[in-house]
Amino acid sequence: MPHWPDPSSRSAALYQRGLDVLPGGITRLQPWQEPFPVYAARGEGAYVVDVDGTRRLDFLNNFASLLHGHAYAPIVEAVCRQVALGTAFTNPTESEVQLAELLCRRVAGFENVRFCVSGTEAVMNAIKASRALTGKPMIVKVEGCYHGTYDYAEVSLDPAPDAWGNEPRSVGHAAGTPQGVLADVAVIPFDDPEAAERIIAQHADRLAAVLVDVAPSYLGMQLMSREFAAAINRAARAAGAMIISDEVISFRFAAGGAAALVGLEADFTTLAKIVGGGFPVGAVAGPRDTMRVFDHRAGKPLLPASGTFTANPVSMVAGRLTLEHMPPERFDALNAMGAALRARITERLTSHRLPAQITGTGSTFMLHLNQRALSDYRSMYPGTAERAAMVELQRLLTLAGYQLSPRGMGFLSTAMIEADLDGFVDALMQALGALDLPTAT
Repeated sequence: MPHWPDPSSRSAALYQRGLDVLPGGITRLQPWQEPFPVYAARGEGAYVVDVDGTRRLDFLNNFASLLHGHAYAPIVEAVCRQVALGTAFTNPTESEVQLAELLCRRVAGFENVRFCVSGTEAVMNAIKASRALTGKPMIVKVEGCYHGTYDYAEVSLDPAPDAWGNEPRSVGHAAGTPQGVLADVAVIPFDDPEAAERIIAQHADRLAAVLVDVAPSYLGMQLMSREFAAAINRAARAAGAMIISDEVISFRFAAGGAAALVGLEADFTTLAKIVGGGFPVGAVAGPRDTMRVFDHRAGKPLLPASGTFTANPVSMVAGRLTLEHMPPERFDALNAMGAALRARITERLTSHRLPAQITGTGSTFMLHLNQRALSDYRSMYPGTAERAAMVELQRLLTLAGYQLSPRGMGFLSTAMIEADLDGFVDALMQALGALDLPTAT
């Protein structure tokens, strides 16, 4: 039987069909691989099986949304019961109250939750809520940080070196980004307290919010320093601006949320991924005095926010089961597994004298095919040779039975066991050894 990337494989045939009806043959950009993507047929715990029958250990987990891996039995059973009762209603349901109650019990500072259907929408709503409360238009964000596809949030997501300047500039991501959008976004470097305070203060009179991720996925998922968090706290308060903590991915770091790990004082926290248990979800959470922006009881709310599939009971039930099956000690165990994996890879890279490194926090990791000091977007920016090598590394690991992101990112699930990770470390070292990389000195 032919397998990926054989042109006679079923994945190849599906891609050819997709080319007739989908722009570029695909719907999502992130899973793209040359010469065509691997098409999934089913998931089995820590593994995904493609349409050609190949079984791979899945470090993508739908980009960090499947905390318990694929087809986790308690979630499947609960969702099937709910589907038999109905998948979406105009009416509210008990399931949304239950998930909101669970979130508010777990996280200090969560008193109200507003659900939506994606992380992008959650970030958009948090930004709009900040504007509504402050009466000001601007946001500050970190260079190189991904916060979804709202045009303000994706400014300076991936500027090329020729657009950098001495300090971060506001650079459009999508073609046609209006100049008005760029004028309402200021950009700061990651983990630079002095620059953060200075730039935030410069825009205080127009600043509605500071949008941050405590461990940005595109920046190696390394925790910001407590000094950086403290600088943002001080500067935002002095400017009368809201602080938005994007925990769409980093909410998997701790039962009580990620902001507390560094002392970030969030006014709004955006959630998605694991709080939907594998189904579409988004949420904004925070204290009552900021979340009142969504409250309709006095008439039209400051921010009207609603949607056809918002708080649908399938997502609510799956999210609740996901979190109920993650008590604090299980977060600790999964984080320990992630730390042990990173340590083992670091030791093997050193002993094999391979010019690569690994970063990450908790149950996440990111591979880098260099030995530079990595501190921010610019230091992590890969050159042409590094990009090409990462493409080849991903190809070799795909052939070896491991699914990793095109950027070298991985996310652990509770379905993984030590034997899975043993095989991955061995396969990774073999793949790195096959690459045309200079020997470390």
